[in-house]
Amino acid sequence: MSGPLRIWSEYDGALLRLRLDRPKANIIDAAMIAALDSALAEHAQETALKGVLIDASGPHFSFGASVEEHLPGQCAAMLRSLHGLVRRLLQFPLPVLVAIRGQCLGGGLEVAAAGQLLFAAADASLGQPEMQLGVFAPAASCLLPERIGQARAEDLLCSGRSVTGEEALEIGLVDFVAEDPQAAAGAYFERHLAPKSASSLRFAVQAARIGRSEAILSRLEAVERLYLEDLMNTHDAVEGLEAFLAKRPARWENR
Repeated sequence: MSGPLRIWSEYDGALLRLRLDRPKANIIDAAMIAALDSALAEHAQETALKGVLIDASGPHFSFGASVEEHLPGQCAAMLRSLHGLVRRLLQFPLPVLVAIRGQCLGGGLEVAAAGQLLFAAADASLGQPEMQLGVFAPAASCLLPERIGQARAEDLLCSGRSVTGEEALEIGLVDFVAEDPQAAAGAYFERHLAPKSASSLRFAVQAARIGRSEAILSRLEAVERLYLEDLMNTHDAVEGLEAFLAKRPARWENR
């Protein structure tokens, strides 16, 4: 079986390309998380590097994280690895561009939202549907308020609804809408980042993020504890996950 991620460079090593490569779902499971984290760690200090572009094979960016890995006994390891990847993205020393087509849900949107510049198709579908399964989205609970404001973040996090690429642009969830998001992201890199000094870009990124990453990561630790120590000890959280896997309606007991 091929790996879950395609990795290559363009512009003489100035642009690192990372492509989720398990279509059509491109599930953000342990293997995908490890591959993304490893690629980012391996290339972060390359002196010629000026940016990263993350996109996906197939019609969809990602259906989200593995529901099986959210069950008790697995969720602690899964969350810690996913949150480690979010930390890696937030602290990456250069701009991370993300190109989104089709569905970008759950853990897929959490990975995307940890990047800096998001390019989406107008008919893309972005959302955090975790509440429909009786759980919440830990990383998104920290990332979305910073990106779109508290009220809009709570709308998406508590309703579990999805928005189109057009609505995502209106609320600030994505930065650009284009017919071909990958091409638009590539054009942005070529025009705005490729001509710059790689070393100066690193300082610009560091300056722009002072305080922001630390605030998100501090909140992420508290939210992770809330998820693992409180939420996962409730009946309904486990019931929702098991019902989804069994393809049956959840039987909520509100406890």
